[in-house]
Amino acid sequence: MTGLLAEVGKKFAERWLTLLVLPGVLYVCAVAAARHLKGFDVASLAGRVETLTPRDNASALVYMVVLGVAAATVGLAASAVGSLVERLWLAEGWQSWPRPLRELALLRVSARQRRWDDAHRVEGALRERYLSGRIPGNPPSGVSELDLDLALSRVLATAQESPARPTWMGDRLQAVVTRYRQECGLDLPSVWPFLWLMLPDQARTEIREARERITRATTLAGWAVLYTAVAVLWWPASVVVAGLFVTARQRGRRAVETYAVLVEAATRLHAPELARGLGLDHHGPLDARTGRAMTLLVQGQSHVIPLTVGWPQPRQPV
Repeated sequence: MTGLLAEVGKKFAERWLTLLVLPGVLYVCAVAAARHLKGFDVASLAGRVETLTPRDNASALVYMVVLGVAAATVGLAASAVGSLVERLWLAEGWQSWPRPLRELALLRVSARQRRWDDAHRVEGALRERYLSGRIPGNPPSGVSELDLDLALSRVLATAQESPARPTWMGDRLQAVVTRYRQECGLDLPSVWPFLWLMLPDQARTEIREARERITRATTLAGWAVLYTAVAVLWWPASVVVAGLFVTARQRGRRAVETYAVLVEAATRLHAPELARGLGLDHHGPLDARTGRAMTLLVQGQSHVIPLTVGWPQPRQPV
C-alpha cells in the first residue's frame, strides 16, 4: 500500500509540475519581460536579466522559491479561469446564469435555432429533389450527392439536433441526451452514474481520457486569457494570445466530439445490461418502455413502474 501511495503521489507531482508549474514559470517570465520590452529591443532585456542574476546561493534559493510560488499561483489561476471557460463552452444549465449572461445566451440560442432550422429546411428540400430525380420516369433533379453532403455539413456545423444551448460544444453533448430521450425515453444524465459503474475498465479509461482532454483544452484557453496581461504590456504578445485561444478552441471541439461519441457508444452497448441489472425483463436494444422504466427507477420512482408488460403508468393523484 505504501508503494502504491508513493507511486500515485509521484504521478500527481509530475502532472502538477507539467500542467501548472512549468507553464506558470513561463508566464511569470513573460510578464517580467513584457514590463521592460519596448518593441523588439531585446538587447535592453538582456541587460535587465544581468542585473537580476543572484550573487550567491542564498539569493538563488530565494529566487527559486519566489518563482515557484508565483508559478504555482498563476497555474492555479489558469486552471480556475479554464473552469469558467468550460462552463461557457459547454453551457450546461445556462438558464441559471446571472441575468445579463442568461439573456445573451437566450439570444444566442434563438439565433442558432433559426440558423439550424433554415439549414435543415434547405437540406430536406434538396434531399426530396434528389430522391425524386432517382425515380424512373422523372426528369433529373439537378441535385448531386455533393450538394446533399454540403447541405448536411451546414446543418451539422450548427448542431446535430435542434439547438438547446448557446454553443456548438454544449449542443454536441446535449444532442446525445436529446437523441436517447426521443428514441426510448431514457434520461441519460440520471442513468449515467449507474451505467458508469457497469462499464468495463477499457471503456471508462477511454471516456475519462476524453474528458481530461476537454479540461486540458479549457485550461489552455485559461492561459490565453491570462496572457492578455502580457499583450497589454507588450503588444506583439497579442499574436500569442490569439494563437493560444484558437488552438484551445479547436482542441476543445475535437475533445467534445470524441467524448460525446464515446458516451453515446457506451450507452448503446451497455444500457441493456444495466436494464437487466435493475431487474427489468429486457433483451435487445432499448425500447421506449424499458428506457422510461430505467429513468423512473434511477430517479427513485420505482413505485410507479409495473415491471411486467406495458408502458409504465404514473400514479394517479388522490
